[in-house]
Amino acid sequence: MRTLLRTLSITWALYAAAIRGEMQYRLNFLLLVLLGVFYQGSGFAFIWIVLYQFDTIAGWTFGEIALLYSLRLLAHAVWVVPFHQVQFLDTTVREGRFDRYLVRPLNLLLQVMTTRFQMNVIGDVAAAALLFTIAAHLVDLNLSPLTGAYLVLVVLGGALIQGAAVVAVSSLSFRFVQTWAANHLIDNFFLLFGSYPTTIFGGVLNWALTWVVPIAFIAYIPASVLLEKTGELHMSAIVAFGTPVMGAVWFLLAYWVWHRQARRYHSVGN
Repeated sequence: MRTLLRTLSITWALYAAAIRGEMQYRLNFLLLVLLGVFYQGSGFAFIWIVLYQFDTIAGWTFGEIALLYSLRLLAHAVWVVPFHQVQFLDTTVREGRFDRYLVRPLNLLLQVMTTRFQMNVIGDVAAAALLFTIAAHLVDLNLSPLTGAYLVLVVLGGALIQGAAVVAVSSLSFRFVQTWAANHLIDNFFLLFGSYPTTIFGGVLNWALTWVVPIAFIAYIPASVLLEKTGELHMSAIVAFGTPVMGAVWFLLAYWVWHRQARRYHSVGN
């Protein structure tokens, strides 16, 4: 327990130092936050345009899609705050800066996570919170204590699912060095398939997005539970609440992959 508390204390100190470093440039900080809000808002603006033309998507109204989209964005915001820097692991490896982590008495993944704090992620968090507030009002969501607890669990679970994908793909940098394209593909994959009811993609793909790469558990399934639309899920009610479990399992698998790949690391200078 003492070791865990010490590790958490050091991690927080490193995050605080990274944030202070970024806050030195106030104009850059403001522009990056605005960029994050604009980028995330533009994705939802596209959905609004589509729904303006067709009224519903797979029987989901504008307010319901807004709730689904905001849940995905909340999960994205929660994972991107601690894990965003992991996406740049390939640059760290390529420039030979990863070697210095090997001589420090702290977990390698935590060191990578706390290298720098990208300020545009604050814009992601702000956009997610604003959109969820609007969506909850549109669908008249009853935010009882039980609903609030469920929201916290599914957002954390969804964040772990996407964070797991990033950690696993980024860990390939230890073997292949450059993984930027793969990370970009993963990010867009979650954005494209996680922002809509997965039933619109057809039977086989819908099954794959639920049980192979569990994107449906990030937003579609939780939104169906909150909106009492579980009849279209064709799964047990208990399974429909499985986002936290799915997130924990996926992240443990990703961490195992990270360790396996880290053992194969050889400095690019050798």
